[in-house]
Amino acid sequence: MPLNDEAGTEHARADAAAELIWNAWTSGERLDALPDDVRPEDLDDGWAVQERLGGHAGPGYGWKLAATSAAGQAHIGIGGPLPGRLFERFRHDPGAVLDSGALHMKVVEAEFAFRMARDVPAGASREEVLDAVAALHLAIEVPDSRFADFGHIGSAQLLADAACAGLFVLGPEIPDWRALELSTWGTTLWINGEAVEKGTGGNVLGDPRTALAWLADDLPRFGSLLRAGEIVTTGTTTTPPRIGPGDEVRADFGDLGEVLVSFRR
Repeated sequence: MPLNDEAGTEHARADAAAELIWNAWTSGERLDALPDDVRPEDLDDGWAVQERLGGHAGPGYGWKLAATSAAGQAHIGIGGPLPGRLFERFRHDPGAVLDSGALHMKVVEAEFAFRMARDVPAGASREEVLDAVAALHLAIEVPDSRFADFGHIGSAQLLADAACAGLFVLGPEIPDWRALELSTWGTTLWINGEAVEKGTGGNVLGDPRTALAWLADDLPRFGSLLRAGEIVTTGTTTTPPRIGPGDEVRADFGDLGEVLVSFRR
């Protein structure tokens, strides 16, 4: 097969897979798996599908990292983190009332998120990546999957599905964050006034800074870069608790502040 024909076939497969994922995203139905003829075989294939998913979801504003803890990797059956695009249409402000009815995973996560001041070139050192950060924020992620059995479908399909991206709430900016020891910083998730999960920044690849550097190093393998203005939310600091209609959630970061959301009854 001529190279241009082969490339066209691969593009068509990625387009078809992205459309199936987006249809599941908007309908609330769940996929058992992508059909064999369009299923991504490796991470490069999965990335191609995720890129085309943006054609349906619209503009992105940054990245989320899935499975930045050993527990998270075990939960979704993969051996390392995965990057997923955050789409503007699913971004919310602190205090928002969200809809849980269409969610499949139905969990919340307390996270540290970085906002970039400038582009990060391929091959940048950890110090160069951190120097390119404009600010650190507190955040809540409400991840989700378009696959019924997301724990067993594998890395390629999870990557195609934007690494379980869902709803996201960017909380307050943290002053003087560079002096903080994020690896030991405690976090607590409260649901309806009850403390249900505790954790630390150390659950995020040992330190949220490490997760940010990992993403900056990983994106170039897919032909992408971490860009100025983008938000990077680095992964859950606690075991994610389940939520449902009517729940009120508070992500408590101690002296740094908190982020609040609730879910419509």
